Amino acid sequence: QVQLVESGGTLVQAGGSLRLSCVASARTFSIMGWFRQAPGKEREFVASVRWNDGVICYANSVRGRFTISRDNGKNTVYLQMNSLKPEDTAVYYCAAGQNWSAPKTKTYYAYWGQGTQVTVSS
Repeated sequence: QVQLVESGGTLVQAGGSLRLSCVASARTFSIMGWFRQAPGKEREFVASVRWNDGVICYANSVRGRFTISRDNGKNTVYLQMNSLKPEDTAVYYCAAGQNWSAPKTKTYYAYWGQGTQVTVSS
């Protein structure tokens, strides 16, 4: 079965940078994405990348600051986070799915990692 493991979350100062990684045990999906969830809030879309052609989608809140990328050979997706803000503080989840028609919709992703905590201090 597919397993996703996130890593890279830590405490960082506002304005700083951080890179998250997500390693998949298999590549049986067409899209991978990042979501985040802050305490008391719903899980929200951050970014996604289609595996075959690399088409990328970003949430407006992170566009221009975050960059998603993938390494086909390593079955790994990255989220480079720059110019971090306190409101970026959340648990970040890696997700994978077979249907890339609605990349911002969490129900389209069948597989989820356990999350990695990102805390941005102010």
